[in-house]
Amino acid sequence: MDDIEFSALLCSRLCHDLISPVGAIANGLEIMADEKDEKMRVEVMKLLTQSAEVTSAKLKFFRLSFGSGGGFGQKVPLSEAENAVRGLYGSGNITLSWQSNVGAMDKDATKLMLNMALVAGESLIRGGKLLIEIREQSPMTDVTVTIHGDKVIFQDSIRLALLGELSEDNIEAKSAPAFLAADVARKLGRKIEYISHNEQSFSLHMSYQER
Repeated sequence: MDDIEFSALLCSRLCHDLISPVGAIANGLEIMADEKDEKMRVEVMKLLTQSAEVTSAKLKFFRLSFGSGGGFGQKVPLSEAENAVRGLYGSGNITLSWQSNVGAMDKDATKLMLNMALVAGESLIRGGKLLIEIREQSPMTDVTVTIHGDKVIFQDSIRLALLGELSEDNIEAKSAPAFLAADVARKLGRKIEYISHNEQSFSLHMSYQER
């Protein structure tokens, strides 16, 4: 798969994730243009505000997880990454726990961690808990993403793409973030590990050495 094909898949993924909140904003504005009832206008404004916040949070997350990390040096402050993840899941039914003794990470490692968090969180069909642990144990840094939920569906195509075991011909927009994570891991000379705890919990783990 060449870069143009993969970029097209990521663009499709972005459009899929943004179409709902952006569409809600457009619909809300149409209603506001005709609505005269003040109480209804207040309610519509609440929905507009919520949709705008969701859209902004997704864009901030995707900027770091899919983009080049412009605006930062070689390392990304993990406070920025944490805020991005909290923004992505803040309005849903996923509870995030963030544990880290690291202040900043290499751009590629940050991108890898964020895409691990994205694909893991998406497996929580009915919500649940998402734990991100980043520990520096010189000379290595360990990154672990663990989920717990009542209903967990981690599709084989996503898991195989994440492990670098899915043919490029089978990569789709939904599995593009997992493929990106596997590609970044290869760039770092590492491979993501998938650890199944039970039907309701699994972890994704990666260790890398700062360059």
